[in-house]
Amino acid sequence: MFTYAYNARDAQGASVSGVQEALNEENAINTLMTRGLMVLSIQQKSVSKASKNMGKVTETDTVLFTRQLATMIDAGLPLVTGLTALYEQCDNRKQIGLKNTIGDLSARVQGGDSFYEAILKHPKIFNRLYVAMVKAGESGGLLAEILDRLAGFLEASARLRKKIKSAMTYPVIVVCISICITTFLIVRVVPVFGQIFADFGAKLPAPTQFLIDLSAFIRGNWYYIVVGIGGAIYGIKYALGTKQGRETWDRWKLRLPVFGPLIHKICMTRFSRTFAQLIRSGVPILEVMEIVGDTSGNSVMEYAIRAVSTDVEKGEPMTTAMSKQKIFPPMLLRMISAGESTGKIDIMLEKMADFWDEEVEATLAALTSLIEPMLIVVLGLIVGGIVIAMFLPILKLNDIVSGAK
Repeated sequence: MFTYAYNARDAQGASVSGVQEALNEENAINTLMTRGLMVLSIQQKSVSKASKNMGKVTETDTVLFTRQLATMIDAGLPLVTGLTALYEQCDNRKQIGLKNTIGDLSARVQGGDSFYEAILKHPKIFNRLYVAMVKAGESGGLLAEILDRLAGFLEASARLRKKIKSAMTYPVIVVCISICITTFLIVRVVPVFGQIFADFGAKLPAPTQFLIDLSAFIRGNWYYIVVGIGGAIYGIKYALGTKQGRETWDRWKLRLPVFGPLIHKICMTRFSRTFAQLIRSGVPILEVMEIVGDTSGNSVMEYAIRAVSTDVEKGEPMTTAMSKQKIFPPMLLRMISAGESTGKIDIMLEKMADFWDEEVEATLAALTSLIEPMLIVVLGLIVGGIVIAMFLPILKLNDIVSGAK
């Protein structure tokens, strides 16, 4: 952003002077006019220093920004004009991160940077895929088309993530509720029954005695349990943050009995769609392989893609190189082979991505319908088991009283 010194008159005709931060001179004048000032003179002073903390930019904001900028450029508006319009329409409270980012992009473009070089300065918002596609679009004069494709790709990725999150929301809620109910019963209810049964002075049934002992242990050592759980969570996070831990976790995820195939399909969807978009945008094949590997989201997939890239660089056909890696299914290999022979590999990969999207959606729907009754049954067994264990001595009251005598 730039800083402008201005002289103006307010509604009462009094002379006013000061400085205004804006994307350009037109934006500064418009901002001052909205404040009820009539600008007499304005002059650029300096470039504002961008804040290190630009603010958070959500995925929805990025998709909306990309879609709107593509529409403006396609309509014939200059890039700076489009950025200025998007900057002015941003909400100062809810979209402050996006507004600061657009302001920095506009200032860099006006300073002589290309749009690709400007977004390269914001890696947390614009990933390597985004940057590579914009670079290819600018080089080929197809920036509007590339941005439109990017928006569609980001929307498809966001839809997939939302489907996964929505499918997992219900099970997580039920598990949390079951943990809370079980904890309450063991900590608050079981001790009451334990005190009553203690007056009998007789040996209790094994399930009842186990629950009473468990309740006493949890109430007497709850701080150790909390520290232990916290330490376990921290240890898991630390292990997953290391390279070896992440690789082990990624391999284990793909071998899970039910969720492994689902995770594999999600990886294949991401690979196919990303590959198709980059190839269609004119990105060189070796750079495509590198970017797809970095954005695969799974270390097993990443190593397989890098191995394919090495073989392709040596001159092997892509289908031959991919057939050496077990993670790529035969259907994908046949589609890529057909795409290589017809020169329409991007279309084939896009079709595969759409196919796996449908497969993921169907699998998620089946898992959701299966998990719901299973969780209800598990919750019923846990709560019912506790209740039965507590009332078991009452059902055998005569034997217990006789034993006590």
